[in-house]
Amino acid sequence: MPDRTKDFGKHGASGIEGGEAVARQLDRLVDGIASPITTRRGLQAHLRYLTRTPRAKAAARAAGLTVTDRTLKAWLAGERTPNKRNLERIEQAYWTVRRQNVARYLHRRLESRGGTRVEIHPLNQSHVDRRYQRILEFRTLNIRQWKHIITAWAAGDRRALQDLWCDEITALGSQWGQYEYVTTVGFAA
Repeated sequence: MPDRTKDFGKHGASGIEGGEAVARQLDRLVDGIASPITTRRGLQAHLRYLTRTPRAKAAARAAGLTVTDRTLKAWLAGERTPNKRNLERIEQAYWTVRRQNVARYLHRRLESRGGTRVEIHPLNQSHVDRRYQRILEFRTLNIRQWKHIITAWAAGDRRALQDLWCDEITALGSQWGQYEYVTTVGFAA
């Protein structure tokens, strides 16, 4: 059984952690408000999403949007506009709340019909000296249990996501260590 990679990229290989690749793919599956937050329409849409229910408002506060209700009302009415720092907080809170709201749907969808097939594209070895290159191939894997992966993604816990990724790829057998770092991971929901 291979050990976890210690010196990734030492010989010139490039890629990202598999957990990060899964997070990026999940982020692509979650669509959001199309209008940029820097426009009046985009700002209003973001603020309405974050303040429409008490649960959404509490999640926004937990995600870092800590302005008073009076300030929020002024922003919604267009009487004041948030500064750059607050725009970043609104954007960050929006995506945090959006991930939490979409997590239940993704969990249900990815586990339906016995799981979801994941395509694993191996790391890039084009800059690795030939004597250090490994034979890597495109692999597929069916992940049946997504609950913990989705929970770690929604919480933004990248370390837990990488650990969960490594737990899943052990199903590849003795070659699992070759797919701890990848170019990309693909799946659809």
